[in-house]
Amino acid sequence: MARYGDEVAALATPLRDPGDLGELVERAGPARVVLLGEASHGTHEFYTWRAALTRRLIEEHGFSFVAVEGDWPDCARVDRSVRGMPGEPADPREALLAYDRWPTWMWANEEVTDFCRWLRARNEGSDRPVGFHGLDVYSLWESLREILVHLREHDPDQVPAALAAYRCFEPFAEDPQSYAWATRFVSASCENEVVDLLVRLRERAAVAAGEFAAWQNAEVVAGAEHYYRAMVHGGPRSWNVRDRHMDQTLDRLLTHYGPDSKAVVWAHNTHVGDARATDQSRHGENTLGELARDRYGRDRVVLVGFGTHRGSVIAGDSWGAPMQEMGVPPARPDSLEDVLHATAPSRAMVVFPGDGPALLTDELAHRAIGVVYRPERERWGNYVPTVLGERYDAFLWFDESRAVRPMHPATIDTHEPETFPSGV
Repeated sequence: MARYGDEVAALATPLRDPGDLGELVERAGPARVVLLGEASHGTHEFYTWRAALTRRLIEEHGFSFVAVEGDWPDCARVDRSVRGMPGEPADPREALLAYDRWPTWMWANEEVTDFCRWLRARNEGSDRPVGFHGLDVYSLWESLREILVHLREHDPDQVPAALAAYRCFEPFAEDPQSYAWATRFVSASCENEVVDLLVRLRERAAVAAGEFAAWQNAEVVAGAEHYYRAMVHGGPRSWNVRDRHMDQTLDRLLTHYGPDSKAVVWAHNTHVGDARATDQSRHGENTLGELARDRYGRDRVVLVGFGTHRGSVIAGDSWGAPMQEMGVPPARPDSLEDVLHATAPSRAMVVFPGDGPALLTDELAHRAIGVVYRPERERWGNYVPTVLGERYDAFLWFDESRAVRPMHPATIDTHEPETFPSGV
């Protein structure tokens, strides 16, 4: 522990208010993509400081949109609200309350509400409104319904292709596990119908204005169908389908916004960090952060990790279980969090230099809490072996943290299978 003390003292900058983020804002400002992580999906500090950093990037460096680890249709509803589109709720809180699939607290919380209200106020009167979009792959049936509604209004001739895809999935009663297992044991795949739909909507998007959302919903359907087929085989395949889908969605958004566009991404550390600096790579997993570095170049991507030593968090004790506020015990000995607890200010920022000291080059256990969390497993689970300076470009540290503030406790849909490997 003592060997890291001087290094942390030289690297760590105390965080008191958003003005202290200046060094990181300067580092991230020229990037095309800035990915901001979280060590859990239910910690107040991660959401509020991520929002504070995003506000500065939007205001000072003209970032174009925020893309989150959420579903495209749900986030599209929020996007319309923050843009102030006619017929949409004037308060983005209403749009966020409509997130109704477990884990609802991940985006339907007061911290995201505060940010989206700020974003709506910022967008008023702007000729370049900042968007809010979802990157994830789970909304198969919701995206199919969105496509049908769109085509019935704008291109009725294409409705039969969408109905063919919808009817292929219909026997599985919106249960992705039933569909996934059916594709393994019987010839039940809807892949051909989905591909046909996707090709048609890609062609429309290439020639018609206003077709991006329908095209993206078709990409979600294709990605989800692939994801659920891969899931039943185990291993890293389904994880990689999901992160590659997020990478491709991010790239489509950047293309859609234009050549000068810039994105801020909000997702878990296990997606934001570079897999090659963890045991994820050894398990055959890719991550969004790794893919972004490869796609845009390391000098145009900034990855920011987050961490905490102890406190409280919102999570469930099993997939689909009622959410609860859980205690986060002190980090295990000799972990990254244990080192920073002993050596860093209680709230701190570390922007990594080019040539890192031992703290950045040693492999240390780094805590990862999913939407499913079992604190009693801290002795042997809940940690990812990490070379900090290779996994991220900067790190925000909160010695003691508290739970995010959910907007409602509903657990409406528990059909979604647990994401491999730990609900992150």
